Amino acid sequence: MKKVLIADKLSVAAEKVFTANNISYEKKIGLNEKELCKIAPEYHGIVVRSATTITKKIIDTGINLKVLGRAGIGIDNIDISAATNKGIVVMNTPFGNSITTAEHTIALMMSLARNIPNANSSTHQGKWEKSKYTGIELYSKILGMIGCGNIGSIVADRAKGLKMHIKVYDPYLTEERATEIGVEKVEFEELLKVSDFITLHVPLTKSTKEIINSTSIKKMKDGVKIINCARGGLVNENDLADAIKSEKVSGAAFDVFSNEPAKDNVLFGLDKIVATPHLGASTEEAQENVA
Repeated sequence: MKKVLIADKLSVAAEKVFTANNISYEKKIGLNEKELCKIAPEYHGIVVRSATTITKKIIDTGINLKVLGRAGIGIDNIDISAATNKGIVVMNTPFGNSITTAEHTIALMMSLARNIPNANSSTHQGKWEKSKYTGIELYSKILGMIGCGNIGSIVADRAKGLKMHIKVYDPYLTEERATEIGVEKVEFEELLKVSDFITLHVPLTKSTKEIINSTSIKKMKDGVKIINCARGGLVNENDLADAIKSEKVSGAAFDVFSNEPAKDNVLFGLDKIVATPHLGASTEEAQENVA
């Protein structure tokens, strides 16, 4: 019988699938690299989410490993090169949490537009600062999207329902696909220049690392708002903090950070920052889907 280690918290839906397919499993949550190396030889497969990183050392000690599963979209917490060299299949669930992540992007964009987090905190304190938290409409604003894959196309669909004008920078997006989903494909420089809101929907690679930095921010419209529910590291957080303080950027909403769990970050404490703890995939529906 094949044996799988569930190394991160996962919906019981996964356990039911293993049982139905005569695969035994064990749940051991929160193990560090040394602990995982010690038990890795016992398993044919390991399933993780975001908390656990499968390193080369773990892969090398897992002499019976055949499959590494990531219950989510990104696979940057698995050493793909090491797995490939050992003939181990790396699998993910690219569509399981797409709607949830897209909806979180829209939720953060609305929170920024209407100052909801700060207004909520103020009202709970009994201040009733109605004039202080005047917001802006999303209607007719330009949404610039960096990347328009599976999640991005869902965000675009929702934003069209809000009557926003959508411009996309994505070298891999064809003109035919852009027309199909109702967006305008533009170059990066134009997107920066005209967008009222900018959202990111790309993986973290050499070409996308810190794609938003002091140089690109200078080219943006004054008062732009930036939303990142994709990957930490796409934005230079120090440069963004400076832009917030100078009011070049009027607000930003982040669900992901360069270092996670983010207990301390240069963006924390800034009045114009909305921050959530990597909740993009955190709905009951998405957790069951990826499991």
